[in-house]
Amino acid sequence: MNTKVLSRSAVAAAVVVALSAGYVAGHRDVPPPQVITQAQAAMMPAEAAAKTGIPDFSGLVETYGPAVVNISAKHVVKQTAMRSGGSGPQQLPIDPSDPFYQFFKHFYGGAPGMGGDGGSGGGMQPDTPSASLGSGFIISADGYILTNAHVVDGANVVTVKLTDKREFKAKVVGADKQSDVAVLKIDAKDLPTVKIGDPRQSKVGQWVVAIGSPYGFDNTVTSGIISAKSRSLPDENYTPFIQTDVPVNPGNSGGPLFNLQGEVIGINSMIYSQTGGFQGLSFAIPINEAIKVKDDLVKTGHVSRGRLGVAVQSMNQTLANSFGMDKPHGALVSSVDASGPAAKAGLKAGDVILSVNGEAVDDSSDLPSLIAGMKPGTKADIQVWRDKGTKSLTATIGALGDAKVASNEAPQSQMQGRLGVAVRPLTPEEKSNDSLDHGLLVEQAGGAAANAGVQPGDVILAVNGRAVANADQLKQMISKAGNSIALLIQRDDAQIFVPVDLG
Repeated sequence: MNTKVLSRSAVAAAVVVALSAGYVAGHRDVPPPQVITQAQAAMMPAEAAAKTGIPDFSGLVETYGPAVVNISAKHVVKQTAMRSGGSGPQQLPIDPSDPFYQFFKHFYGGAPGMGGDGGSGGGMQPDTPSASLGSGFIISADGYILTNAHVVDGANVVTVKLTDKREFKAKVVGADKQSDVAVLKIDAKDLPTVKIGDPRQSKVGQWVVAIGSPYGFDNTVTSGIISAKSRSLPDENYTPFIQTDVPVNPGNSGGPLFNLQGEVIGINSMIYSQTGGFQGLSFAIPINEAIKVKDDLVKTGHVSRGRLGVAVQSMNQTLANSFGMDKPHGALVSSVDASGPAAKAGLKAGDVILSVNGEAVDDSSDLPSLIAGMKPGTKADIQVWRDKGTKSLTATIGALGDAKVASNEAPQSQMQGRLGVAVRPLTPEEKSNDSLDHGLLVEQAGGAAANAGVQPGDVILAVNGRAVANADQLKQMISKAGNSIALLIQRDDAQIFVPVDLG
């Protein structure tokens, strides 16, 4: 069975979509087909669509295509994995069951270009020179260019080629791996530039266009629609991606995503694929997020991000019922760093963050980028749902570079019942190893608990936000509970809320 993987490979391409005009059944006269004039073709797609009903991207490509560049990055790839017995095939530094394994196998371990933009070839050797291809776009006439960080990662020489065939050696001004944004600079003047738009004004279902260099084919144009916004992806905590169905492939990384007004609203960065090629799911970094990163990189060489010090998870209806909310919304705090800004502000596990500085937090995926975009040291007014009511707290935002220390908790006794678990207290050794001070260790799980995903080895820390000190207390809580509860458990090194339907 093929494994689905997220592959970093920007998008860009061009497809002119023609929609055939239909007619109403029963009408005998069929209107003649529309003829698009040269003047109409030079319009932006939105204008063309308004006048002809057909989105024509030729004007956009003619106007802004020259600002899209091809990027060639020469790498020296250092071998980071050990070979078994000193010989044989290279072992990748990732478990074969990991969803990213096939991506790394294809683009890291078996191809010369890292980052999803290399060609084919054998396993890496130490200090083997290689090259990768990507895309980028010029944002200022004096030579500043945006692209993906993974396109230029580890590069010794970066070459930028324009559509007029001119080539320039580029300087990497800075690269931020967390956002996957890099800024390049070439020594040139009076260059063509793109127009920057506001992705917040875009809507799901709107047409978008990408231009880039898939597999090295310069200035390839493709089109599609916005499939979703503010999409959260695994291990990409601080970027609310724009999801599209624009065809993208390796080599498109770093290329621009245009709206119908010819404005760049994103940087094409990733695809979700079973094969390594495009399968209808591509993701772009919102340009407003990228511009913030660019400004920091140009000014200071690094990116400053805010930190609150909480782990959060999404709400569902069962959890909402458990916390007395009418509908699921907000970010449920599953753990709080003991020495972080959130703990100092009084946030607790079980709080549901509803807004920050008046900006609504509709889902847990909204919070990381919202906090990361705040400057360390600034004040944040946070509204939370606690004890079936709202409460306002004020936190001083920290710096993301601070160490993350998740506060944990520990166990006691034995019971069976509506919940369907057998529990016992934690031993002193277990408390010491897991840094817990309360909770109950699950020895067996059945019934409602097992149906909800509770497993032996989990530590039950709280019920509906109330800490559990012993088995008798847990039993009383369950007996008084309604048809659903929210269990806060610790599993391995993470704390999560598990909604349990007690029927």
